Amino acid sequence: MTEQKPQPGPLGRLARVAYRRRGRTIIAWVVALVAAVALSINFGGEFAADYSAPGSDSKQAQQLLAERFAAQSGATVTVVVRAGDGVEGAKSDVQALLAKLATAPHVAGVADPFQNPGGISADGRTAVADLRLDYVNPDDMPIEDSQRLLDIAGEFDRDGLVVALGGQSIQRAEQGEIGSEGIGLAAAIIILLLMFGSVIAAGLPVLVAVAGLAVSSTLTGLLIRFVDAPDWSTSLATMMGIGIGIDYVLLMVTRFREWRAAGLDPEAATVATLDTAGRSVMVAGSTVVVSMLGLFAMGLSFMRGAALVTILGVVVVLAASVTLFPALLGYLGKHVDRLRLPLGRRAEVTVAAGGHVEPGRGWLRWSGLIQRHRYVSALLGVAILLALAAPFLGVRFGFPDAGNNREETSTRQAYDLVAKGFGPGANGPLVVAVQLPRAGDKAALDKLAATLPGVDGVAAAMPAQLNQDGTTAVITVLPRTGPQDARTEDLVERLRDTLPQTLAGTGATAHVGGMTATAIDSTANIARRIPLLIGGVVLLSMLLLLVSFRSVAVAVKAAVMNLLSVAASYGVIALVLQGGWAGQLIGIDTETPLPAFIPVLMFAVLFGLSMDYEVFLVSRMREVWTRTHDNGRSVTDGLAGTARVITAAAAIMIAVFAAFIPSPDLVLKVIGVGMAAAILLDATVVRLLLVPAVMHILGRVNWWMPQWLVRVLPELHVEGKAHEHLPAEPKELVTTS
Repeated sequence: MTEQKPQPGPLGRLARVAYRRRGRTIIAWVVALVAAVALSINFGGEFAADYSAPGSDSKQAQQLLAERFAAQSGATVTVVVRAGDGVEGAKSDVQALLAKLATAPHVAGVADPFQNPGGISADGRTAVADLRLDYVNPDDMPIEDSQRLLDIAGEFDRDGLVVALGGQSIQRAEQGEIGSEGIGLAAAIIILLLMFGSVIAAGLPVLVAVAGLAVSSTLTGLLIRFVDAPDWSTSLATMMGIGIGIDYVLLMVTRFREWRAAGLDPEAATVATLDTAGRSVMVAGSTVVVSMLGLFAMGLSFMRGAALVTILGVVVVLAASVTLFPALLGYLGKHVDRLRLPLGRRAEVTVAAGGHVEPGRGWLRWSGLIQRHRYVSALLGVAILLALAAPFLGVRFGFPDAGNNREETSTRQAYDLVAKGFGPGANGPLVVAVQLPRAGDKAALDKLAATLPGVDGVAAAMPAQLNQDGTTAVITVLPRTGPQDARTEDLVERLRDTLPQTLAGTGATAHVGGMTATAIDSTANIARRIPLLIGGVVLLSMLLLLVSFRSVAVAVKAAVMNLLSVAASYGVIALVLQGGWAGQLIGIDTETPLPAFIPVLMFAVLFGLSMDYEVFLVSRMREVWTRTHDNGRSVTDGLAGTARVITAAAAIMIAVFAAFIPSPDLVLKVIGVGMAAAILLDATVVRLLLVPAVMHILGRVNWWMPQWLVRVLPELHVEGKAHEHLPAEPKELVTTS
């Protein structure tokens, strides 16, 4: 009686269906893309982001203004004019400029600096006027219309008269686009070609990643109809989609070629690949999703939106990896090494009698070196990471403003002109929103007018402006210090302590808002919630690894080392934001504060990606351990067997993230720097040095788990059961590695 071969797991069975019905599978993906495009066109929403802290004083001021003082809640463009001989002498030119700007699209009104209090500087050389747009959100202003405003300003900028425009909509127009996604994808293709030396093998990861990205990016339009998400979330999702999509399929293509080398036919090799490497991919993708879900703990709508957009991209890429990839192998599996490029001598992969692929000699030597010098390697790895993390101790949190822009931009020039003419605080005015007990009741306003100018740190307090029904007033307060100065934060707190005392007995209430106060409140709110994020993500990731590898040491070690690599990447970010030689390499010329949400966002993303490499590495180690129960060999062979794949995968991810470093958007630039640095450190110092050194030190403890946990936790076999897929007599041959 013939012995029945064990059936593959769910992923293997899914791979078999996709392989055999490859035409239908590919057509289904085409239909999904067309449907996603149609849904996005007809039902897509718009990007929106609220960076304010829920329940904060600045949020209450914002809501009060939006409800009762709509004129104060709309987007504006700041027009700054400086005349060497005084703006009164150039009054006709200034008024002509403002009149022409008023005719531009989406300009709803223009303030006259000669009529408004505070419109002319004390020395009479600088005038400031606001253009009120018909958009509440400045990001909604079409870039071509913002460029039209810049062109008009340029017409009046001549000898003796300097004109500059400020505002978020103008900044967007000046930034432009550089096509980071295309640069990252091109770099990934080059790395794949260098690794495989075959157009077919290199093309499979790219095809799957691009297909997944095409579907997820179009579905994003539908998603943002129901949730608020910032416009930069699509770039983050693209980074992740391209990076992990190529990395995951790269792992599976490598494993597929190994199975072919072991003597399996294309269909059997496809099933075996999904039943082994496919499991690692699903666990790795799950860790990314778990990490992104941690952003929900922050309680901020824009973070929830960014997380959901990114999760959508990851889930679609995972679906493509386990369905579209085996379908493509149905057509290309036999030809995976075709269309070779003349890139040097073919590397050898030997399939041993036991059916496992013998790792390359170079990586074996490296792994043996780590084993012999495990304590030195561990200390060296920790020292490198701590040294790189050190600059983060001096990081300055805050929201960058136009003062951090390039000197040649109009927004930076407007910022500098305002600071020179009106003082640094004029670039970060505070808005005191006052709710009056009765329409037209001026008692509270009279008290505020007498008190505010005397508050320490206040340079000036503008006369109160009432809304139409007289129930709400706005008072603009100019600090003596700039918006990024710590003394301005002290002033905000001082005002919030002073206002209730001043308004006692009047029945009026007041809130301190404005962009500067919003940034201060948002930073403080994020700082309070960071422990929730870190604790939640670390615990959930450890639980997932505990179930996957049935090892307490592996789960704890992964969490600690991932925290070290994330801290080191934070240190690199802090270094470039100092604006010295490191900052100038990436276009940051001045000391720039770090928005608090960036390290939070990066933590969620990087912790998930770091777990990916941990899963790739440890799953192969566990595979050897279950076969030999020799810890030294499992660590050595596991490292040597995955080092080349991890190195190539990391190089691709680094290239994708580094492509965003030239971006003029500071958020994307900093995220690109931090993530590229983190992946570089994680794939070299952590995975190729620190992890194997510590695992050699721990010995058999690596694979220990209490019996009560063994009974409680399910067994996933994330490493797969490789021996079940081997032919009766695996052949030994040499093929491309």
